[in-house]
Amino acid sequence: MIRAASRWTELLATLPRCWADDCASQIVEFAVALPLLVFFVVGIFDFSSAISLKQKLSNAAREGARVAAADPVNDLSATVPASVWDAFWVVDNYLVSEKINDCGLAGVTTATQSKLTWTFSATGSGCPGSGITLTINRGWVTTVGTGANTVRLIETQVTLTYAYKWQFNNVAGLLGQRFSGPTSFTTTATAFNEN
Repeated sequence: MIRAASRWTELLATLPRCWADDCASQIVEFAVALPLLVFFVVGIFDFSSAISLKQKLSNAAREGARVAAADPVNDLSATVPASVWDAFWVVDNYLVSEKINDCGLAGVTTATQSKLTWTFSATGSGCPGSGITLTINRGWVTTVGTGANTVRLIETQVTLTYAYKWQFNNVAGLLGQRFSGPTSFTTTATAFNEN
């Protein structure tokens, strides 16, 4: 019994030395800080990727609108006019050149038509969510006020809607959080019809 008591006394005497030793404290601090660090790094990369994608989609829509607006409007009675196909191919080629998944848009051969608006949709090739929708409106009307007069301009409007899957959600879920950002980006560009 005396021997057991002395062992406890020795053990209690070494305890302050153990608590004073901070050799492994950096490992504990790193283990606590690592999830937060990963959370911020993935967030930075994901948000910068989303901003870059939005900018590239805006550029693709602008180029499509510019090309279609330069084409003549005398073929708009066709099922899918040449000016619409021109805009379609410019947008698709721009997406491919920027290494953006076109969701199989290049394989689309038909469009949904409503008056002077043609809509192309694709969801293939491993595209996230609802895929991509390209809308080309050759009869977009913009009213501009010039003093007491108003002028109606006939323009071409190209709208791109592209699904986006956030990687940030996966990391936020590990930390017990949920992030609900936009599930798709929509961008629109217009250009004045020259012909």
